[in-house]
Formats: sequence, C-alpha cells, structure tokens
Amino acid sequence: MTKFSPLPESGAADAAPSPARRRLLYTGVAGAAALGGAGLAWWRFQPHAVEAGAEQVLWNMEFDKPEGGGVSLASMAGKPLLLNFWATWCPPCVQELPMLNAFYREHAAKGWQVLGLAIDQPSAVRKFLTRIPLDFPVGLAGLGGTDLGRSLGNLTGGLPFSVVFGADGRVLHRKMGQVTEQDLQAWVNLK
Repeated sequence: MTKFSPLPESGAADAAPSPARRRLLYTGVAGAAALGGAGLAWWRFQPHAVEAGAEQVLWNMEFDKPEGGGVSLASMAGKPLLLNFWATWCPPCVQELPMLNAFYREHAAKGWQVLGLAIDQPSAVRKFLTRIPLDFPVGLAGLGGTDLGRSLGNLTGGLPFSVVFGADGRVLHRKMGQVTEQDLQAWVNLK
C-alpha cells in the first residue's frame, strides 16, 4: 500500500503549476466547454422527429392571407411544397425571402410551390409586404405557427425554419436556419 505524505513547506512553491501549464490547463477547460456548448447548440438547432399525425393535420389547415382571403394547404396537395416559417423581425428570414421568391418564380412552372407562414402580427406582415412584395402566398400563422413548427420538428421555435414536402405530402427535408442556394438546388432534386 502506498502512503501519501504532504509536501514539505519548502517544496510547496515547486508544486504550483507553471504559467505555461496553467495556460494549457485553462485552454483545455475552455476548449472542452466550447465543444460542449457547440454540441448542445447543434443538437438544439437540428430538426427533431416529426410528431405522429403532424403531416395530416398540416394538409387540413387554412391560413388567412395578409391581403385578405385564405390559403388552404389542401389546395397545395399533390405538388412539392417548400413551407417557410418566418417573421418580419427576424433578419435571416428577411434576407432569405428574395431568394425564396426567385426560387418560386423559377420553379413554379415545374410544379413547385412555396408558402411563407408568418409568425408575426398581421399589421407588421402587411407593412413588410408593401416594401418587399412576394410572388408566393403568405399565410398569417401568428403564434400558432410556432406550435405547428414544433410539431414538424422545430422544438426550439427558432426562425427561419423550412420544411420540404414531396408531391405525396410527406416531409422530405427540414432546415433550421437560413436557406442557401445550395439547399434550394438540393431540394429541387428531392421531388
């Protein structure tokens, strides 16, 4: 059995880690904390499983349009759909809308549909759309849109959140965060 004895008083100063060792230790601890935080953030911002029955509920929904009237998801069945959850107060949402609009204009004739669901106040959406008009329909989802997003796997309720549905109505892809040109090109091939 090994016995441990305290260091003599004179050796106590020698036992303190050197500044280089201390830096290495702090760097290691900071690196581990950063990796842990990044891992948690990655997990939180990944789309999670779609709730059972969420797709069927979605296809039976109808939303008011900012300009009046309504948009029914049932009328969009049978063609691929890019569903985008956004808000006027969300900078990445606002940045991606012109790209989504260009995608819609380019691919609508090929059967693609785009629907923007605004998680926002109707007056804010109307005002926004006078400045930046969109060719694709926009539905006023309000705070209920957050619950719909959660049922489709967006547990954090973060925006923007996009869901791609195939012509058969099934979820093909989901993306938390701003859409890129590469995303759109990849999704065109999912049909």
